Amino acid sequence: MPELTNPPLALRPALRLPVRFAGAGAGLGELSWGQREIWLTMLRQRSWLPIGGWSRLAPGTTLADVAGELRWAVERYQPMRTRLRLDHGGRPLQSVADRGTVGLDVYDCPDGEDPEAFVIALDARDRARPYDFVEEWPVRMGVVRHRGAPTHLSTVMTHLVTDGLGGRIFLAEIADRRSAPAATGTPPLEQARWQAGPAGQRQNASALRHWARVIALLPARSTMDEGPFLRGEFRTTALPLAVHVLSERADVDSSQVLMALVAAALPGDSPAVLRPMVSNRFRRGFERVVAMVAQRGICAADVAGVPFAEALRRVGAAAMAAYKYAYVDPDAVGELFAAAGADPHAGVWFNDRRVASRQGFAGPVPADEALRSAPPGSLRWTVAQEDPFDPLSIDIDDDHDGLLLTVFTDAARLPAAGAEALVRRVEELAVREAVAMLEEEP
Repeated sequence: MPELTNPPLALRPALRLPVRFAGAGAGLGELSWGQREIWLTMLRQRSWLPIGGWSRLAPGTTLADVAGELRWAVERYQPMRTRLRLDHGGRPLQSVADRGTVGLDVYDCPDGEDPEAFVIALDARDRARPYDFVEEWPVRMGVVRHRGAPTHLSTVMTHLVTDGLGGRIFLAEIADRRSAPAATGTPPLEQARWQAGPAGQRQNASALRHWARVIALLPARSTMDEGPFLRGEFRTTALPLAVHVLSERADVDSSQVLMALVAAALPGDSPAVLRPMVSNRFRRGFERVVAMVAQRGICAADVAGVPFAEALRRVGAAAMAAYKYAYVDPDAVGELFAAAGADPHAGVWFNDRRVASRQGFAGPVPADEALRSAPPGSLRWTVAQEDPFDPLSIDIDDDHDGLLLTVFTDAARLPAAGAEALVRRVEELAVREAVAMLEEEP
């Protein structure tokens, strides 16, 4: 990473440009279920969970260009002009503005400094700064100028604005504003109104029956101390090769394969409890919306001692129920856990965030020689903190020629050695089953 010589002195805006906006759909109402779930996650993790990133600006980009881009986005996407209001009991409500002014900060990178290092430092600083949900707009945008010309842009938003898929839609549309279709999808204020109505309440009641059945299988709420909370990165080239084989030969989605591998590798009693992140974008009005519509699902599958093909089938059936019933009121789910005295953090939290390989692996199915010769993955622990992550969580991303499994664990529940053993069992089991499947072929 490029180094910045004196970031504390340099990271002060040279000016703030007022960007005035006017958009449709103003109103005040309850948070949508997706917003409410990420809000509860923010409270639990004691973080506003910033999302976004930095980018290079095309040569010739002006401050007026960037201001126009910011205005276009805030006017088009209601969550980018949504702030919270607290009712008399302190419950957050969403307040969508129809007009206002958002600031665009402009920073001058000193002539002797690297502007890329500057924007990296700026992006990190804006993520670390506290956020006021009531007073601040949910977008922090900063332009970096070098020798008088805009060169880089940092955009940081609260996770209440959107989930990961919505973020990709936002980036694609803002990169080609002239060709972007008219805004489509159901924004959060309308989502919340539907959820409070008869159809939404029927969906919620059906989902809660599923949650209640799984919660009845969970252990009692833990009374042990928490933390420290650890974050590690496991990089593997063997796992995607094996998953490619298993997915192709079993003719099932690769995410289902990964869930089955995690379930089979989990230590402890059966059934294995999985908490997959579900996008909910298969629902009407959600496919192209820039909003937070992802929610956690829950399912349980008894995979102890069964052949992997059977584990794959059982996890697939359980996962379908998790996907169907992840669209639910998270407050009502919390009440179910409390009434049952069950551990709300039981199981493994699973988030398949892949883009490229999620739609299918490139190239032919690997041969068993490639599987046998692939080296074991490498793991390094990157963070230890007292503020909580999810107790046991695995995020899966594409990573050059392999996969990146980011593992989070509460060391009081599962120490670092146990978490590492889990992801290594996933890799070993995948390779073993894939080799066996190839050997069975004529």
